[in-house]
Amino acid sequence: MVQRHARVALLGDPETATEAWLVLHGYGMTAQGILHWFRAAARPHRVLVAPEGLSRFYQQSKGLRTVGASWMTREDREHEIEDQLGYLDQVAERWLAGRRRLEVHGFSQGVATAFRWVAASSRAVDRLVGWGSPSPSDVDPGALAPRLAGGSAHLVIGDQDRFFSTELLIGDADRLRHGGLPVELVRVPGGHGIDSGVLARFAG
Repeated sequence: MVQRHARVALLGDPETATEAWLVLHGYGMTAQGILHWFRAAARPHRVLVAPEGLSRFYQQSKGLRTVGASWMTREDREHEIEDQLGYLDQVAERWLAGRRRLEVHGFSQGVATAFRWVAASSRAVDRLVGWGSPSPSDVDPGALAPRLAGGSAHLVIGDQDRFFSTELLIGDADRLRHGGLPVELVRVPGGHGIDSGVLARFAG
């Protein structure tokens, strides 16, 4: 194992915030990029913490060569998951500890990372939200439920999402419920992204 540098973007004042949101980006995004999408959730009492995936790569976007990040690939999968969980534990220890309220939001590829970390963590979570992706099939819903005791879980899907169908998310929500995790499926108009109305609802 080796140590390495990682990037974590913040929106809000970590010194005064009583509430934290851990926000995990999608494939090919960056920490600053996902915070741009979540900026409407900023509040004086809240800090949004967006760690960036440890694997970066070049990609073409609208004719421009940009740099994006990824949480993992199927190559050396178990070590990738182990590394990302350890990384998020360190982020949590530095930026999330001592908050009265904690929410975890994952978008697209970040949904699997969010659900895995909540299941493996000892921290209580007040709200877990998966945006635009089903939860990972390798996470036992029974392992998630104790972390969300008194909290809530949500899956949000656009009716024109080009990557995942509404039917797939309906099936995933049923799987989670049958496994002991009550979850709300939120269906919204639009594609693969963060719905502003649902975000406003969660942001309060």
